[in-house]
Amino acid sequence: MQSITGSGLPNSHQALLRNQHLLSGRLALLGVASAYLLPELPFSGLAMSEHAGVFRALAQHEKWQACFGYDDPVLADNSFDSVVVFLPKARAELEMRLALALSLASEGARLVLVGEKKEGIAGAIKQLRSVAPQAFKVDSARHCQVWCAEAIEPAPGFRVEAWLGWSRIECSGISVDVAGLPGIFSQDGLDNGTRMLLETLAEQPVRADRLLDFACGAGVIGAWIQAHQRAQEKPVASVDGVDVQSQAVICARETYRRANSAGTIFASDGLAGIDGSWPAIISNPPFHTGVKTDTSMTEQFLQDVKRHLQPGGELRLVANSFLPYEALIKRYIGRVERVREDGRFTVYRSFRGQ
Repeated sequence: MQSITGSGLPNSHQALLRNQHLLSGRLALLGVASAYLLPELPFSGLAMSEHAGVFRALAQHEKWQACFGYDDPVLADNSFDSVVVFLPKARAELEMRLALALSLASEGARLVLVGEKKEGIAGAIKQLRSVAPQAFKVDSARHCQVWCAEAIEPAPGFRVEAWLGWSRIECSGISVDVAGLPGIFSQDGLDNGTRMLLETLAEQPVRADRLLDFACGAGVIGAWIQAHQRAQEKPVASVDGVDVQSQAVICARETYRRANSAGTIFASDGLAGIDGSWPAIISNPPFHTGVKTDTSMTEQFLQDVKRHLQPGGELRLVANSFLPYEALIKRYIGRVERVREDGRFTVYRSFRGQ
């Protein structure tokens, strides 16, 4: 086995490098977490990430075909001799990722599954063997396991629409149908933080004809706001949305389509790839990376938001009360008030100065 290079890479990527002798022919990598993997491999092929920032970095490597998530048009049936699946953080997503892998595989292709023990690779083997009973463990390294299945049976015709599910959420008398895909935040229903935010929007509406929903997820907030405004027979605002994850962007667009909502859904890692300004910005931002608390995305958002918020415009944000957002909002935007709090969540409001 070759020595491990690329020590700055995630453990799963280092484990693949250690076992790159398993790779041959046309190569597809599904679930890449770091573009620094690509120059370490003496191959070219397709590299898919569902993270908009990683996708942009992958696109900088000319030998590779970058792919954003599960509905990218570059995904071609039966085109690859080796397909690598990196274990996703959400177990529910693995079944969908394996289905995509089988659709990409050529006749007699090799399937490789790589994942960290702490992310549940041991439990994922049952899912792997349900589609590739011949799979066997090749290596344990870097707190990861590497599994391989030879001569897998291709299954062409993957369509992400087939994995869409629908649920109905209700808040303040307004119901909205919400699209779901494996691995996205909103799939388990309306969370308590978003519910509190929506209740404040019902009681104290944002005065704006255009809004931006940052970290929009499946589009719940935008679709609900517009449905509430229609029910109140008030002018309906356009609500744009931005999210970093492919599945969220797909679901938000589907939610908007079913609800006949107005607004554009963008894929972006934070606000870095977004142009324009809005008279109001709302958000229930994430604070987890996997199982770890990670507020860096929201901190960067609060640093960037002022240039996207029009003078006099409102920022309204809900967050777990223990997170240090009140001081950050005050620092980057201005005076901040607590619209509501219940011990667990707090809804903050701040207006940009002229």
